[in-house]
This record gives sequence, structure tokens and C-alpha cells, in this order.
Amino acid sequence: LLKASIKSEGVINLFSDVDTGFSLFDPKFLEEIAKMKERNLAVEILKKLLAEQVSLYRRTNLVKSEKFSDMLSRAMKAYLNGMLTNEEVIAELQEMAKDMANAHAEGDALGLSDEEVAFYDALTRPEAVKDFYQNEELVSMTRELTEMLRKNRTIDWQKKESARAGMRRMVKKLLRRHKYPPEGMEDAISTVIGQCEMWTDH
Repeated sequence: LLKASIKSEGVINLFSDVDTGFSLFDPKFLEEIAKMKERNLAVEILKKLLAEQVSLYRRTNLVKSEKFSDMLSRAMKAYLNGMLTNEEVIAELQEMAKDMANAHAEGDALGLSDEEVAFYDALTRPEAVKDFYQNEELVSMTRELTEMLRKNRTIDWQKKESARAGMRRMVKKLLRRHKYPPEGMEDAISTVIGQCEMWTDH
């Protein structure tokens, strides 16, 4: 990127309004990207920054990792296949950055920690689950689930079939007690266990 930004006439000032550092989620930074004359470079910068954020999600939030990874992959595939212009893909990547920022803000608004948000996302992944509960019930269930998993995790539990089965039973029992919709039960359990494996690994 540095080589690409250096021309015979000198260095291009990419972020003229930024004094110290920048954030992908800062609207001013996204505006700076949108104003760049070097459109190919703007696309590359956004792609790399978004990919870095997706890699962070891979360590913390299974649902968001898959969601944003798919979004980034689809946008870049369409761009490389000539289905999106520079301007169109920049707009899509900017919207994706805003979606990430909104997702983080939603977790704060719910009063949930990052690890609790990850399990909240796992519970609300199946279709129509949010329509089945009041949001306060989902938050309460999430906190209870996170605390239960935290108390019962052991070293290398995911490598022992009996321990994995025990964790699945605990999660299923909790969801049944909260009358979780049967049609979404297996999807939620699988996602919760997958998230819990990621949680213990990192």
C-alpha cells in the first residue's frame, strides 16, 4: 500500500484531516477514503482493514465472523468479476464498516460484554427467535447461559467427547427451561458450542 501511494510527484496525503491515528469506524476516516482520487487504493485499504476486523471476530464472535466474512467475500468477488465499479464497491465496504460499528453499539446498548454478545448472537441466530421473546428475556437468558458455560468449562473440554456431550445437555436443558423454539434448538446449540470452543481456545 505504501509503494502504491508513492508516485513520481511525491507522497499522497491519504488522511489530511487525521492528526493522530484513525479508526475504521470513524465516519471522518471513511469520508477521507471516499474522497481519495486513487480509487483502486481506496478499495484495497478498506478491504484490508475490514479483513483485519473479520479476523478479530474469528477470535471472539463466531456469528459475526461468518456474517461479515461472507459479506466481504461477496463484495470483493463481485468487484473482481466486474459487477461492481470502484465507487460501488467502496460504498458497499463503507456500509459494511458502518454495520460493524452498529453491531458493536448494539452490544453496548444491551449492556452485554463482548463474550456475552457472542452468545446472544448465537441464541438469536435462528430465524424468528427475536420475535419469540421480549429482548429483556433474551438478555437474561444470555447472561445465564454465559455464566453457566463459564462455571463449567474445563481445560481441553472440547477434546473429550463425554465433556462435549455434557455441555450440550446443559445448554439444551437451559434452552428448554426458557421454552426456546424447538425448530431453532439444534442450530442454537451447535452455534453456542462452536462459540464456546472458540472462547476457550482464545
